[in-house]
Amino acid sequence: MEYIIETRNLTKKYGKHFAADGVNLHVKRGEIYGFIGTNGAGKTTCMKMICGLAEQSEGEIMLFGKTEDESHALRERIGSLIEEPGLYYDMTAYQNMKFKCKLSGIRDYSCIEEILKLVDLQNTGKKTVNKFSFGMRQRLGIALALVGNPDVLVLDEPINGLDPQGIARIREILVKLRDEKNLTIMVSSHILEELSKIADTFGIIHKGKLIEEISREELLSRCQNHVEINTDNPQLACVILEESGIKEFKVTDSQTLNIMGHLDETAKINELLVGNGCKIKQLKIVSVDIEDYYFKKTSGGAEK
Repeated sequence: MEYIIETRNLTKKYGKHFAADGVNLHVKRGEIYGFIGTNGAGKTTCMKMICGLAEQSEGEIMLFGKTEDESHALRERIGSLIEEPGLYYDMTAYQNMKFKCKLSGIRDYSCIEEILKLVDLQNTGKKTVNKFSFGMRQRLGIALALVGNPDVLVLDEPINGLDPQGIARIREILVKLRDEKNLTIMVSSHILEELSKIADTFGIIHKGKLIEEISREELLSRCQNHVEINTDNPQLACVILEESGIKEFKVTDSQTLNIMGHLDETAKINELLVGNGCKIKQLKIVSVDIEDYYFKKTSGGAEK
């Protein structure tokens, strides 16, 4: 599979500290890739290296299927919003956009109104940025990243600090850009619950290391309520369950078996297993929400 962004052993070291430690990312064309991690986990460092704003200590970055030597010029096809948007507060949204066009060598300003409409800033008129809400400034930052019609957007914590309404508007914009403009979007956040509503793939990073890449479908599957069975013989339990018509289950370790669904049949399942010679140590219903899953993966630790 060709990836729009792929990193191989991407590493950034400051002295003895690894801000990114052997990170292997895989971002597919036309998807929203949710990059998840606590503050200081390495999200911004990786994004800066991908966008050419920082140089890696080791490893390789491939863009659009090209090696790093071949893809240097392809970074022009990436629009980015890393950390704070570079805004001129005494200018209007339109003036900020026009200035970005000039810096990018674009002399046709007809794209400005269309982009401002995409981010719901088309009616700000002569209002200067210093009078914008925080959410409006974030949307203007995304608009600036769209100048030049990029194929990829790299957005660092665009929903951080926003109220629920502001977060919802950013979500709507990102989905619209993916679905209507076929943009590939890499977006970071420490709020897995919010990104779970829009991302197609998730990369979980912690203390500079990529812990896991997982699809939205698999994440939701792992987080659904299930029946957890603890037994000395999960293999026997699997045979009994299959013969009884229960197919959606998986062995998670040497003594644990999870059954998806069937939450109202725990007594029946227990009787079935015990009656067929399978000793049960414990049987319970487990509820795992997305945040629980994230904290379990990162052991609840936060990078200082």
